[in-house]
Amino acid sequence: MPPPLHFDSPAVLVLLPLALLPLWSRAGRPLKNAWVALLPRDRASENLQRGLRAAAVLALALLVLVLAGPYWPEYTVEKVGRGAEIVLVLDRSRSMDQGFAGTGRKPGGTPEKVTPEALDRYVHMQGNRDRDPKGQVARRLLADFTAGRPNDRFGMIAFSTLPLRVLDFTQKNEAIQGAIAAGNIGRGLSETNIGLALLMALSYFEGRPYTGSRIVMLVSDGGDRLDPNVRENIANAARKQRVAIYWLYLRSANSPGLEPENTDADDDTVPEHTLHRFFESLGTPYHPYEADNDQDLQKAIEDVNRMENLPITYLDTVARRDLSPYGYAAALLCVLLLLGARMMELRRWA
Repeated sequence: MPPPLHFDSPAVLVLLPLALLPLWSRAGRPLKNAWVALLPRDRASENLQRGLRAAAVLALALLVLVLAGPYWPEYTVEKVGRGAEIVLVLDRSRSMDQGFAGTGRKPGGTPEKVTPEALDRYVHMQGNRDRDPKGQVARRLLADFTAGRPNDRFGMIAFSTLPLRVLDFTQKNEAIQGAIAAGNIGRGLSETNIGLALLMALSYFEGRPYTGSRIVMLVSDGGDRLDPNVRENIANAARKQRVAIYWLYLRSANSPGLEPENTDADDDTVPEHTLHRFFESLGTPYHPYEADNDQDLQKAIEDVNRMENLPITYLDTVARRDLSPYGYAAALLCVLLLLGARMMELRRWA
């Protein structure tokens, strides 16, 4: 329920007693030289007179109230829906301004069998590589993803050399869409620091009650070799906050993929392989998706949309609401009623 009524200028309310002035009006009283004792009592006229005086009192009272600036302050309400708390961690490095790889790869790094469909997809992606960079495609699909989940609370981080806290948790779709679109301005830097970005993303959940699924959705086209201290901090925070990690890996041309071709080799030279194995060792839910084109990315986002749709309890903030327009409208109706009665009044002298 809304909170108690507040006023911007409560001192104006001392004028409220002036609204009682119409009760002392002499309008409608009989003339002193009139003899009305023998006339029958006109109850309809008396009720009409009381109603008009009440309308006058109400009009004055409403005008005083609106001059005081009435409003309901912002407040929070608890709601129950289906969704999750999701932090989008969007890579803003320079490589995201390039196109997709355009060919499919299996998780082990082996190219897919060349089929007519794969060849058509490759030609399509080659023709649109310059026109549709990975970052632009990712932002477009993420905008559709967030718009289709009204019960989720989204936060967002953009990162390259350093992470940037773009958006705190919110359900306001306009703010979410604006934050996603803001990443399309300018060109990215050449360096990336996924470790700091993940630590900032996990910090979103600190001090918050656990009310449903928690997700960090990393959208990046590269990996990172993390320092031991950073790895330990990420692992501790992910387990403590019970956060699931989704990595949407957007593969560029000549990228190695998430899995080495020789699975028996201990390859620590490829950042993607190192980061992938680190996520697998966290002990928290981890779901990698390797996207070679916009169709793969679309399927990955649809899979996330299907999986993370559990019941969630959340607090929604209701914005401040100004009540002055309603007071002015009600006072105008009262004045129009009095004006209409005045125009219909007949004055006859015997």
